[in-house]
Amino acid sequence: MASPYAGGVQSPSPAAAAAAAQQQQNHSLAFRVMRLSRPSLQPDPIALLRFDPRDVFLPEDALTGTDPSAAADFLHRLLHPTDSATAVPGDFTFRDRFLLRDHADALALPGLLVLPQSFGAIYLGETFCSYISINNSSCFEARDVVIKAEIQTERQRILLLDTTKSPVESIRSGGRYDFIVEHDVKELGAHTLVCTALYNDGDGERKYLPQFFKFSVSNPLSVRTKVTSFQDITYLEACIENHTKSNLYMDQVDFEPAQQWKATRLEADEHPAVKSAIGDLCKQPILIRAGGGIYNYLYQLKSSSDETGQPKTEGSSILGKFQITWRTNLGEPGRLQTQNIHSTPTASKDVDLRAVKVPPIIYVERPFMVNLCLTNQTDKTVGPFEVFLAPSMSGEDRAVLVNGLQKLILPLVEAFESFQFDLSMVATQLGVQKISGITMYAVQEKKYYEPLPDIEIFVDAE
Repeated sequence: MASPYAGGVQSPSPAAAAAAAQQQQNHSLAFRVMRLSRPSLQPDPIALLRFDPRDVFLPEDALTGTDPSAAADFLHRLLHPTDSATAVPGDFTFRDRFLLRDHADALALPGLLVLPQSFGAIYLGETFCSYISINNSSCFEARDVVIKAEIQTERQRILLLDTTKSPVESIRSGGRYDFIVEHDVKELGAHTLVCTALYNDGDGERKYLPQFFKFSVSNPLSVRTKVTSFQDITYLEACIENHTKSNLYMDQVDFEPAQQWKATRLEADEHPAVKSAIGDLCKQPILIRAGGGIYNYLYQLKSSSDETGQPKTEGSSILGKFQITWRTNLGEPGRLQTQNIHSTPTASKDVDLRAVKVPPIIYVERPFMVNLCLTNQTDKTVGPFEVFLAPSMSGEDRAVLVNGLQKLILPLVEAFESFQFDLSMVATQLGVQKISGITMYAVQEKKYYEPLPDIEIFVDAE
């Protein structure tokens, strides 16, 4: 439906308004711009208070009219209503007006669609659709009319319509020429719809008419992200917030990872009673309510280079970007693509030490093996190394100690190669304990590396 172009127009200064009015008087044609938008459902709280014939009392002329029997019939219907099974005869209160006689009554909808009364807000990702009419308000015919319509932003100019090659032959006096233009909104900020007409007036003079219609584009939603890394796994949290005055139904929120990443969305398992064959085929859209509603998404990212064994390439801080599509209450579509999301910068390591395997059952005071892997992430040979258990910073005795030789000597490791080895350990206390303080030392470089992250184990009695 068309709504007149009212909202979003910047008010001109008095001098500019006077100049525009003077210019308009010299032209036979004038543009009128309307926005094509869908109607809306307007809930009416009064609709919940059902109308009843008892609301209407005797008219003033009911008893003085020419037919007194009409008043008697009216009183009988008023005291003995037949439209409600729950109504009490002679009861003029409102106690049964809120009873829902139909499920649709709870919506408080009068059953009518409301046309937009203003230009409304325009949001990024939507399709701006405008109905433009050029009217001839003069007493003469305008001939050979060349019409152009374009959108101007801070960055570019986009041509929407150009009739230069096929001008409008004539627009008679009192007549008009209508057309529709569409534009996918991809920029924020000020926009200007420029409509121009080049025509011959009644005197045969060639005239040029420009008209400008300004509006602003806002952001419909915001995407806040948080990146957390844990060993070889990266977690990406995304919070989408709705800034519009309409509910948004998310058709698609897809994270497109960069080439060196593989992404998996993590979500709670549905109850078995909720799952169905139709639900697997027809996925319900996610509702984000108007005026600040939010919805959270969680993704697990793993480096694809781990499977191929190749080192991570430069620029691996880029995780990817989101593709978001939605619809409003009456199905108007929208689409946005976020900028690239970057991971938290971390210092690159030339060598990496990590635990590969820990026995599932560990008994107190019985030796067990912890399998470790040393990876050379440089293009040169490194080593040799010493692996040992560093003393506790607090001075307390550790619950898990190295069994046997306190230092383990590791050989040279070639470029981009790995070396696995076992470290014999023994637990001295029962219950949940931590393996902590496993440290590596480069003999030639005389460099200590950060200790291995703590590993929790459960120590049982035999």
